[in-house]
Amino acid sequence: MTDGPPRTTISAWRPSVPGIAEVFHAHFTEHAYPSHTHDTWALMILNDGAVDFALDRHRHDATGSGTVVLLPPGVSHDGRTVTANGFRKRVLYLDASVLPEELTGRAVDGPVFGDELLRHRIHQLHTALGHPGDGFEAESRLAFIRERLHGHLDALRPPRTPGREANRLATALRELLDARLPAGLSLQEAATALHAHPTHLIRCFKQTYGLPPHAYLTGKRIERARGLLLDGRRPAEVAAAVGFHDQAHLHRHFTRHVGTTPARYAGRTLRPGRSPQGACSGRQG
Repeated sequence: MTDGPPRTTISAWRPSVPGIAEVFHAHFTEHAYPSHTHDTWALMILNDGAVDFALDRHRHDATGSGTVVLLPPGVSHDGRTVTANGFRKRVLYLDASVLPEELTGRAVDGPVFGDELLRHRIHQLHTALGHPGDGFEAESRLAFIRERLHGHLDALRPPRTPGREANRLATALRELLDARLPAGLSLQEAATALHAHPTHLIRCFKQTYGLPPHAYLTGKRIERARGLLLDGRRPAEVAAAVGFHDQAHLHRHFTRHVGTTPARYAGRTLRPGRSPQGACSGRQG
């Protein structure tokens, strides 16, 4: 299927494999992700091309099919194409049952692995996930991937920690934003609830998480919207459910974050066993 700029393709689905929240395949030629966070780990391999990305304000790059990228939950990151041909990626969004959140700091220190065996095992898992009925194989392959990721993370140095007060305020604001995701809240409401000056609160949050609170809130709403769209909910219904003003508001931010519209993401994602007529294959992961 083709959306947006020429040669852009996207497919997404939720497999029935414990630990995997979403499978996402895309070919991007021009798309640039704004800074955002995920609740899950994002495990990415490239089929071809190159990606430049910042994780916790430190820039990294991944090129070709020889590397694995692991982005931890709750840490801001972006991403952009490097060449005119763009890149093809395959991503697995993994929950805390696969990798615990306490390993986040180590992943920040080293998000790119030059591990051909790990890359091959991830490729095999994507292949299994593309065939309904191969759930047992997929679970088995995920177990070996988890073991190897733990080996990489165990070898990295302990996480860096921000200032105690900044971390405390940022954590409290993040919990407040998560709890008020659909309804939202004003900056003054947050500052009053946390007994902090608004600008100090913003600085603490950005120091801790690498992006301002409003960008975090938008990214969380987009993440929630993706799940609801994969559940079959209509975009207009999803917009209201996750806290966007209206469908147009969802459309603008969703397209900026995901590279396709909510309607196309909901109605034209390519799932295993379903090949829409005219859909073009944009495999990567």
